[in-house]
Amino acid sequence: MTVKLPPEQLAFMRRGVSVIVGSRDANLRPSVMRAVGSQVDEDGRTITVFINRSQARQVLQDIAATGQLAVVFSEPSSHRSLQLKASKARQRNATAADEPLLARYLASMEHELAQVHIPPHITRALLAHRVEDVVAVSFEPEQAFDQTPGPRAGTQLTGAAP
Repeated sequence: MTVKLPPEQLAFMRRGVSVIVGSRDANLRPSVMRAVGSQVDEDGRTITVFINRSQARQVLQDIAATGQLAVVFSEPSSHRSLQLKASKARQRNATAADEPLLARYLASMEHELAQVHIPPHITRALLAHRVEDVVAVSFEPEQAFDQTPGPRAGTQLTGAAP
């Protein structure tokens, strides 16, 4: 069942913070990769993360096999973090129509990482991609958790409702 995320969490995710995508294989071995972009649909119900195929073969294979993924959105300057989980992720190739979104995400991450003194050229290297190598993974979050370090880390997000 899809959860409805509170407006403040949707705004946080739409801002273009750091995104890590994880999955697992049938033997519960984890796989993980940094996203090079993200998008939250207008209604906040569908999230899309973009990852490099050439760097994320295992993650993509695991998502294709299980449909399961966990995605963490995290603000580098504060470590404020939100984790979303889903079991019915879908994949598609990115297209030229996704390029403006990927460019906006890169600009946002340049700003976010500058807050922790990481220069733009490092951020550009970290998030380098060719659109023909990028896979868009879309999902509807079924669970949401506060993963900000501290006493509430791991608790189900208050206000996230089916």
